[in-house]
Amino acid sequence: MTVYNFSAGPAILPKPVLEQAQNELLNYRGSEMSVMELSHRSSLYDNIIKEAEALLREVMEIPDNYHVLFLQGGASLQFSMVPLNLAVGKKVLFVNTGAWAKKAIAAAKNVAGVEVEVIASSEDKNFSYIPEINPEMIDQDAAYLHITTNETIGGIAFKELPTTGKVPIVADMSSNILSNDYKVEDFGVIYAGAQKNIGPAGLTIVIIRDDLLNAEPVFAPMLDYRVQVENESMYNTPATYSIYIAKLVFEWLKNLGGQAEMYRLNQLKAKILYDKIEASPLFKSPVSKENRSITNIPFITGDSDLDKLFCIQAEAAGFKNIKGHRSVGGMRASIYNAFPIEGVEALVDFMTQFELENGNGAK
Repeated sequence: MTVYNFSAGPAILPKPVLEQAQNELLNYRGSEMSVMELSHRSSLYDNIIKEAEALLREVMEIPDNYHVLFLQGGASLQFSMVPLNLAVGKKVLFVNTGAWAKKAIAAAKNVAGVEVEVIASSEDKNFSYIPEINPEMIDQDAAYLHITTNETIGGIAFKELPTTGKVPIVADMSSNILSNDYKVEDFGVIYAGAQKNIGPAGLTIVIIRDDLLNAEPVFAPMLDYRVQVENESMYNTPATYSIYIAKLVFEWLKNLGGQAEMYRLNQLKAKILYDKIEASPLFKSPVSKENRSITNIPFITGDSDLDKLFCIQAEAAGFKNIKGHRSVGGMRASIYNAFPIEGVEALVDFMTQFELENGNGAK
């Protein structure tokens, strides 16, 4: 039985990457050591982390006035680290689009000296759309506007960025980094947990514009962007193996044709599934058409018992982790960069068979 992993994270990795890691597991480049055993101060590992940064800069076309950091703590730590570095004594603007945006808002409110203002929200319709953001809503004295470019749980995504004037956009891009057509220069800060499109859990990517580095020291050096930049992400021992896998993923993505080709393929995969949902007499999407994610696709039958049956049968058929997040229920197909188009096609076939056996002909 072929297994397809629809997990929202930790998620599927490219098979060629896993095979290369397997081949190098016990003996990395003649060292007779695994990457997991290499000193992060060794020349071999220095090459790994520098190659990882160079590759990421290439595939994302990161301008020279941006720093790339390989940190730890996930996006959840960035919820606090960003306002701590950029916004003490200032106002921060937020767009509330779902579970992860709400967590970022709550964390910022706990940072002393930071004023938080939610300028737009889609909570009124259960976070099923991206709210409109007008330029006049952006206080030009604010430190930044924070958005979650893709809500992993709710399955909505920003297709166009708001116009913010001189106010930089800070983005949690955890679930659609490297899978979209965003331009780095349109953001002040981008951060993303690695465990969806980049590599194993434990690594966090931060891309920060040079002029946004904090001028004043942060009370904890580990939480200080300037300290991390000055120490080239090695103030402490970094997540060495996760960075190594990320480097292999960046190589794989580059060889595939880069971010633009990945975006094209992701649009194609998503279209196959959304077309099925739209034509289905049984399944439906709870998300506004204009704001649907191409990486996390929730769908429901409208009957919670039928949803449970689908998840049970899908799991038995090899469609793993298709169950929706516990907070919303239903189903969710997370089809990140490494997810094969064959898996989407197989899911659509399974949905068709399930309709024949359980559908009542009513949408």
